[in-house]
Amino acid sequence: MTATPLLRVSNLSVHFDRAARPAVDGVSFEVAAGECLAIVGESGSGKSVTARSLLGLAPAGAHVSFSELSLAGESLPAPGARRWRSIRGASIGLVLQDALVSLDPLRPVGREIDDVLRLHTTLSQRERQARVLELLDAVGIPDPALRARQRSGELSGGLRQRALIAAGIAAGPALIIADEPTTALDVTVQARVLDLLSSLRDRGTAMILITHDLAVVSRVADRVAVMSEGRIVETGETNALLRAPTALPTQQLLAAIPVDVPRGVPLTLPADTKPDLRTVVEASPEPVAVAAPVAGTVSAVTTSNHATTAASADSAAPPALELRSVSRRYPTPHGAPIQALDAVSLSLTAGTTLGLVGQSGSGKTTIARIALGLETADSGEVLLAGHEWGSLSARERRPLRPALGAIYQDALSSFDPRLSVERILNDALSARASDTRRSLTTTAELLDAVGLPPALKNRRPLHLSGGQRQRVAIARALAPGPQTILCDEPVSSLDVSTQARVLNLLDELQRHLHLSYLFISHDLGVIRHMSDRVAVITEGRIVETGETDEIFTNPRHPYTQSLLSALPRVRG
Repeated sequence: MTATPLLRVSNLSVHFDRAARPAVDGVSFEVAAGECLAIVGESGSGKSVTARSLLGLAPAGAHVSFSELSLAGESLPAPGARRWRSIRGASIGLVLQDALVSLDPLRPVGREIDDVLRLHTTLSQRERQARVLELLDAVGIPDPALRARQRSGELSGGLRQRALIAAGIAAGPALIIADEPTTALDVTVQARVLDLLSSLRDRGTAMILITHDLAVVSRVADRVAVMSEGRIVETGETNALLRAPTALPTQQLLAAIPVDVPRGVPLTLPADTKPDLRTVVEASPEPVAVAAPVAGTVSAVTTSNHATTAASADSAAPPALELRSVSRRYPTPHGAPIQALDAVSLSLTAGTTLGLVGQSGSGKTTIARIALGLETADSGEVLLAGHEWGSLSARERRPLRPALGAIYQDALSSFDPRLSVERILNDALSARASDTRRSLTTTAELLDAVGLPPALKNRRPLHLSGGQRQRVAIARALAPGPQTILCDEPVSSLDVSTQARVLNLLDELQRHLHLSYLFISHDLGVIRHMSDRVAVITEGRIVETGETDEIFTNPRHPYTQSLLSALPRVRG
């Protein structure tokens, strides 16, 4: 590196009480002005702890040490020092992954961005208001004036993430630390955000990008540092490193990407899995494959072709889930209602997977909520296994509800944080229909089916890794004995190797339990790997439906073509 470093990090280590080894162990790197350094690695590798330590935000119980930690030649303060208040936001911007947690649910998002400008700039109130709208537009939020007045809970996951990015870059910091900034975004919006980050870099802003998406790394980063078990195991210029990685963890990350892996072929997994360093020393490592089954549960992962399952679906059976001309509008306090869905029709064949893909705010999650009975359509029909579902009252739905399960994007927020894993699963088992013929009838069997050790049953969700939490979410969905499961972005927040494990698990469970999936995702690689058929939605309308290979090789609608053209790929 020839340019003068803006940020110097030397021998950074972070230890947690009761941990068997350091979360970060002797990490050193430099970042120059106008350079983007990507830090990649599996969940628990130490990359996010490293990033937060650079901001004095190491988690409680962490002991941080370093030989040097400086920005523009000035030493950064110790964790907890008051001087951080003038540094965060002004000199170092932070963009976190979980916008729902990061944004105040009681305040409009425009106010949150205005707070950053008020604290760190000399702009007048009118200038700040104009700047807020400019920032929202720059990160691809449509109708910025309306969105600035809305609270985070009124926005889709993608719109929330973009608002958080706008707040992170608002004061024009010299260094931006972005921790998974595009995880919740569809490929077209992701491309726009990456272009924005690239333009900031081109204007001299330094950037540290924490991500599990190597395609994003390929597009934005100048250099890459690969972390494993708290250490940097490989660094190099981006294209050279991705073309010829030398460290085993780098090779495993590249091998686990679900791009061009045929339907039904298990994704490549690392040969060994380490415990997440965010858990305490007694945490059990996640298994690579489904655990050895108890009687009647699913067996270990095999390489059987899923096409056999899809082909054997009973063509005479009614669709597992069907939407007929479903429309949904949301009133707004300022103007005309928002048309979230406009005469949407979908049909999920029993025993198969229908992938639903579209941009943030296109209506994907609204479809899921209506299908689950959490919202009522303004018009149209919803049928579950041929039975009327959408127009039933809550009481009338009760006998049918066990037939329909759900796996949500953010597993942590979907759990009651006070309950243990055992209590969460027991509550789900209590909803089981008395006549269901599923074999997973106990907490032990559910944990075994999703590859988790029995010892985890006494843990609360906060004390599990991201991959473990998502497996518990899958177990909870299986507990009532459903025939159909709605998967709403079930792997978007996971690193590629953990994502591969969860996708392999979902595929295996589908084969052995004859499940039907409505699989919602903005990740086209995941959609292609998991789906038998794909439906494309934009602005509340289904614009194209067809066999997966046909959609990806011969897209006909201009929007589908734009989605596929924006698909980031790893370039070595």
